[in-house]
Amino acid sequence: MPKLSADAPLIHPDCIVHDASFGRYVEIGQGSRIIGAHFDDYSYCDRMAEVANAKIGKFANIAAFSRIGATDHPMETASLHHFLYRSDDYFEDAENDEAFFEHRRSRVATIGHDTWIGHGAMIKPEVTLGHGSVVASGAVVTKDVPPYMIVAGMPATPLRPRFSENVADRLMALAWWDWEHHALRDALMDFRALKAEAFLEKYNG
Repeated sequence: MPKLSADAPLIHPDCIVHDASFGRYVEIGQGSRIIGAHFDDYSYCDRMAEVANAKIGKFANIAAFSRIGATDHPMETASLHHFLYRSDDYFEDAENDEAFFEHRRSRVATIGHDTWIGHGAMIKPEVTLGHGSVVASGAVVTKDVPPYMIVAGMPATPLRPRFSENVADRLMALAWWDWEHHALRDALMDFRALKAEAFLEKYNG
C-alpha cells in the first residue's frame, strides 16, 4: 500500500474530487466524493465518504459512508427536483440556476481538529464540530457540537464530554495538532501510553 506523503494526498481509486484542496498526510478512501472541500494536515476519510462544501481541520477521523455538508433541495418552491437548478440536463434551451449552487457553496460545514465522525454519520450544512468532539455512528448532526463533546442520535444530542472541562481547556490550549511533524514523532510513545491528564502534565505542566 502506498505511504502517506507531505507532498500530495493519497487518493484511492474510484474517487470523485472537484474543487478540493489538501494539506499534508491526507488520505481519501476508495469511492469517496469530495467537492468544494479542504482537508487540513493528517485528516482522512474512509471509503465511500461524501464531503461537500466543508472545511476539515487537522487529524480528523471520518469513517466510511459518512456524509458531511449534505446538499439540500429547494424547499420553498413548487418542486424539489433537479430540473429546477440542473436545468441544462433536461432542456436544451435552459441554463443551470447558478444562484442556487452559490447558495449551496456558501453553507459551509466546519469540522474541528482531532474529531471522530462515526460510520454512516451525517453532518448538515453550516454545522461546526468543535475540536476533539466525537459523533456516534449513524448520528445526524443538525446543531453545533462543543469541543470534546460526544453526540449521538437523530438528531444528535450530547451523551457526555470526553474529558472534564479543565482537561478539555488544557488540551485546547496545548493545541498539539499544530506541532511540527518531528515533534509528533518525538512524542509518539507518550501519545500511545499516557492518558490525557498525564500527557498534559508532561507537555503542559
